[in-house]
Amino acid sequence: MSGANPARGEAAIMVGGAALVLRPSFAALVAAEQELGPLFALVERAARHELRLAELAALFWHCLAERPEGLTRDAFAEGLAAGGLARATPALKSLLEQILAGR
Repeated sequence: MSGANPARGEAAIMVGGAALVLRPSFAALVAAEQELGPLFALVERAARHELRLAELAALFWHCLAERPEGLTRDAFAEGLAAGGLARATPALKSLLEQILAGR
């Protein structure tokens, strides 16, 4: 998979040794919002350091530009957790900025 294109609002995340691209498209954000509730509330929880790991995994899952063949949501979430929150933070910051500011 190619690298993330910041000009498109994309971010990259390493999960299970694979570089995955997160693209916060309108469709992806709508799907995330349907599962997680209002995105502004999600941003507020993140700002208060109250974002749950399950919410982070769900947001990232919906924003995956491409899903490697055979990657399940559970395996993705496990790989995300195994990589640690510190490694996920830059991608989360980028997605939250896109939610607030757009492209």
